[in-house]
Amino acid sequence: MSAKTIFISAIDTDAGKTIVTGLLALSLKNRGFSVITQKIAQTGCNDISEDILKHREIMSEELNEFDKNGLTCPYIFKFPASPHLSAKLENTEINTKKIFLATYELEKHFDFVLLEGVGGLMVPLNTNELLIDYISNKQYPLILVTSGKLGSINHTLLNLEAIKCRNIELNALVYNNYISSDSIINSDSKEYLKNYLIKYSPQTQFIEIEKINKLSSCTVFNSFKI
Repeated sequence: MSAKTIFISAIDTDAGKTIVTGLLALSLKNRGFSVITQKIAQTGCNDISEDILKHREIMSEELNEFDKNGLTCPYIFKFPASPHLSAKLENTEINTKKIFLATYELEKHFDFVLLEGVGGLMVPLNTNELLIDYISNKQYPLILVTSGKLGSINHTLLNLEAIKCRNIELNALVYNNYISSDSIINSDSKEYLKNYLIKYSPQTQFIEIEKINKLSSCTVFNSFKI
């Protein structure tokens, strides 16, 4: 089976990438594809990845054998921090080869693997690798989640510059209206980023979500080009 892995990241933590990952998985599932989600690492957790649990809830699925044997989240750490620090506190270090091999195994069984990151793009995975380095090295297409909260334009543009510098394929920018500090700021930020993509990255899809916490939002991904 020739699977496609798509990476989902965000401009920072709590931007909505977990819900976006679940909603995209549900949309692809409804379109007839076999799909599974994966979490690159989970911190602040003791057992099954909380984000994987949320994905399965959105997809209306029970935990599967890949979840139970750890393939869908190769690293889980108790301390809620950047993965490099959480690993260090447990006297270990993330080996990205382990993550890649887990993804590779999932690719054998599904049409799509949706791989959710942790924190933002520049989060350290270990002493030598940033999350964005891993995405670039594996040449995964990327979906970036942003929002209309104050400061999001700056954070988003910095992310877009970093993505461009590493020649990462940006499939879509998902704009989360649900996380907004002010309606005026939200509206202006959205229009600014739309126009920025038209000018500098016209191949990138702009996807807008009104209420990111509602399962009906998966319909916005029905036109997602894969």
